[in-house]
Order: sequence, then C-alpha cells, then structure tokens
Amino acid sequence: MLTRAPLRRVPVSAGVLGVLLLVLCLAVAGVVALALRSDGNNADNGNRIVYGLTLNPSGFDPHIHVSNELGIPFFSVYDTLVYRHPQTMDFVPGLAERWEMSPDGLNWTFTLKQGVRFHDGTPFNAQAVAANLDRITNPELGSGKARALLGPYTGYTISDDYTITLHFSEPYAPLLDGLSQVYLGMASPKALQEHSKNTYQWHQVGTGPYMLQEIVPGDHIILRRNPDYAWGPVFYAEATAQSVDTVEFRFYEDPATRSLALESGEVQVIGELLPTDAELLLGNTQLRIFRVPIPGLPQQFFFNLKRAPTDDVAVRKALLHATNRTAIVDAVFQGQSPVAYGPLTSVTPYYDPAVETLYPFDPAFAQSLLQGAGWGDADGDGIWDRDGEPLKLTVVFASWNQTPEVAQLLQSQWRDIGIEVELIRVPDFPTLRDYAQRGDFNLIAFYDFGVDASLLNRFYMSGSSSNWSGFSDPELDGWLQEAVRQVDAETRAGLYMSAQQRIMEQAVVLPIREYVNLVGSTARLDGLIFSAQGWWPLLRNLQVVR
Repeated sequence: MLTRAPLRRVPVSAGVLGVLLLVLCLAVAGVVALALRSDGNNADNGNRIVYGLTLNPSGFDPHIHVSNELGIPFFSVYDTLVYRHPQTMDFVPGLAERWEMSPDGLNWTFTLKQGVRFHDGTPFNAQAVAANLDRITNPELGSGKARALLGPYTGYTISDDYTITLHFSEPYAPLLDGLSQVYLGMASPKALQEHSKNTYQWHQVGTGPYMLQEIVPGDHIILRRNPDYAWGPVFYAEATAQSVDTVEFRFYEDPATRSLALESGEVQVIGELLPTDAELLLGNTQLRIFRVPIPGLPQQFFFNLKRAPTDDVAVRKALLHATNRTAIVDAVFQGQSPVAYGPLTSVTPYYDPAVETLYPFDPAFAQSLLQGAGWGDADGDGIWDRDGEPLKLTVVFASWNQTPEVAQLLQSQWRDIGIEVELIRVPDFPTLRDYAQRGDFNLIAFYDFGVDASLLNRFYMSGSSSNWSGFSDPELDGWLQEAVRQVDAETRAGLYMSAQQRIMEQAVVLPIREYVNLVGSTARLDGLIFSAQGWWPLLRNLQVVR
C-alpha cells in the first residue's frame, strides 16, 4: 500500500525562492500548453482522442493502396455505395438507397441518395460515381485492390443524376461486398481534379462522418467531425454532445510501445496489442480490451509446390501432422486466438468446419508419411535424408503478427522429428513479395482479410498473381470461377466448401491461427465497434463519457 510522507518546512533563501517561483511559473505554463496542444495527448482535452495506428502504410489513397491500416482513419472519411451491417453482415444502404441486379447478372442499377455533399461542397450524384469508377479503372492509376474488387466490370450507363448502372462481362456475386469496402469509397471529383495521382492522398475529400484536416507523413493524421453529416447507414449513431469531435492518429509500429501508450493516456484507443500485454491490461479498470475476430484468411504459411521437398504432397502432409498448432497458439498468442484449420477463418461466410478433422497433431504419423515417401536417416545425424540430400526447408516471413515467434516454434517442432529448417526474416512486404515471385522458399507467411469467400480466388486460382504456392488444379479453378458467378447462397456455399476441402486435401497451406485483433481503449469511451471487415472502427459511434 502506498503512503504519503509527512510534509516538512524547509527554509528557503530569497534567491532560491525566486528560482522556484520561475520554475513553478514555467511548469504551470507547460501544463496550460499541454492542455491546448494539438497533439491530443491529454485525455481531458475535450471530445478529442488519440488513436494509435500500428503500421505506417506506404500510401493512404484507398483507390491505390492496399493496407488494411489505411481504412482505420479513412473508412470514416469516405462513404461507400453499400455497407455490410457489422452485426448481421447483411448489405444495407450507403450512398445508394437501393440497387437491383438484372436477371442475367450482367447489370447492377443503383439509385443514389439525394442531398449528399462532399466535404468540399461538391454534390454527390451519378456523375461523381462515374468519376470514381473512371479513376479506379484507369491503368495509369495503378490500383492495388480497388480495381480487383470490381471483378469483370466493363463500364457504366447514367440514366439520370441519381441513377447509374454498372455493366459486367459475366455475373459477379462479390460485387456488393467489394463496394462496401473503403477501397471503393466515393471521393470528390473536384478534389480528384485539383490534385495529382500522387498528391491526392494528402488532400482526401469524401462524404463521410469525418473530414481530413491534416496529414503529416510518418507523424500524425487529424480528422474533424463533419457537422453536416446526415446520410449515414442504419448502424451509425446520431451525433450528440458526447460524440468525438477530433481524432488524431499516431503511429506505434513497435508492439512493445502500444500498451505503455494506452496505460499512460497518451492514446485512448490502439489495436494489435501483444497478447501478454492484453492479459495484463485486463486487470486495469480504467481500460477495456476488445477481441475482434477478423474474417478472411488465417495467419498461415503457403507451401511452395514447385520447389523440393515441398513439391511432394507426402512431405506437406507430414509437416501439417508434425505441427502442434494448439501449443503455438497457447505460447505465442496466449490462447487468445482460435487455432486455424483451413484456408478460411471460422467467422468467414461459407467456412467449412469439416477441415478441422483433417490434420490432427501426430508426430509419429508424420514420420511414417516421410518414411513412406522414401526418406530415412542414412548417415545417422538425426535429420531425414533421401538420395544423399537432407530434408531441409526454407521458411520466409516478415516481422509483423508475431510471425517470427511462430516460425521459431515450427523450427523447434520440426527439428524434433528430424527436419532441418532455415528461417529468413524479411523487413517489409515488398521484400516478402520478391521472395514469393522468385519462388525462393519452401514456406512463406502471408494472410489477408475479407468477408466474402471469393478471397480464395486470388490465392488459389491457377495463374493468379497472389497464388504464391504455385498450386494448379483445373477442377478447383472451375469451382472458384463458378462461385463468383452464382448469387444463390446455398450454391456458393457448396462450391466454397468443396474448394476448402481440395486445398487442404492437397496440403497447399499450413494454417496456424485465426486472426484476432486485440484492441485496447480507455473506459471513458463508449460505442467502440468495428466494421464487418473487423479492422475499421465506426468513429461516428464513439462517445466520450464524462
């Protein structure tokens, strides 16, 4: 228990008293300055919060860049034509009040809300939608994700100021899901004209509940609440006197600094806490910890099917059986994430629970698979070999998501059954992608998020740019292609379940854990919920508790 020491009177000379008074005045001035600073570090600074970002993306324009982190601020700067309800996952009106698909699935007609204005006063209408579509589909823009979300889009027809029809070369069931993501947010045509492709990201203008005030690259982003906002989706709360007026985003790329910033009041919300830190913070009544499951791909390793020895399905299956995923999740993630068993997480629509029984942890069976494939230990060094070559794997990964710790445990577990593992840690995504494109690996770590199971098409279709495993299966291609053409939920479910079964039967991927974002916030904030995609907070709903 802390006790207060008794106060003592100490004689002070006039000179010392003057110095003390000066120091006191400066300290008071410093406190006043702190309360007025624009950095928002003082938690009592009105309805203003600091939100900690955990990655400094290479760019912030959602039409161009792909990081999920950019959506944390900009999901509230932009509105989308449709939204997914964060609780039901149903599609609800956004900037489009209704929509209709033609019987052949080749045309989608959107009736737009009227009376909507961009932050710069430009009216929102069908011409604005067209300007955004023209920009996104222009090859010179170099869209990393937005264009792909439109699928086989071929153009549009404007019927009147508030009606636009999008045309497709073939039916495309994931369209509404794509339109609900920040990467297809509607930007002001006026702002797009006034700025170049490279400079617009610093001057973004949407119709959303918050307006971009300032970006200082690598330092902070400031958003201000849009006082005229009156056209949000059904799950947005009405503004009150307790609504957050200003959000300042600052960067905390070092995971160890995040809990410290939260405990000290330097930030009021921050995600991707270390599991050990989140456990410790649970005992702090001034804070709240949220476990936010992320739909899409799990945290995983793709096998390279074009490089020995992982070109052998028996070796891949042996590695799956030799991996104690539960032990990894318990040790690295403190049991705060579910174990992953297949190419989709269990919170993703069309997930097939049958994959959970395919590869139980069984080191003895793993060794029997290797022996059946011709591997042995001819030289008695404890490492499997065949034709004089040791069973050695190269595992490539980046530093995020505690993947280095996961990789080290894999190395240890596989060494126990006679497999040698070289670990290669890369500094960033471009380097990781270079390894993938060269095929210079046996396993490579990567994951992605998304609500629609069509995410599988990007990673498992033959010839896809993100098919890092090199897997090619004509029957799987047929299932995945048909699944994006079908709008019937039951039909799509059957196709995606078949796809998941095939991917795991061929041991194309080593799933580790389902991604769960551990988010901490001050207890002085209410209404912290996230979009259906899991990553993006609904800033409109935040309330400051006095």
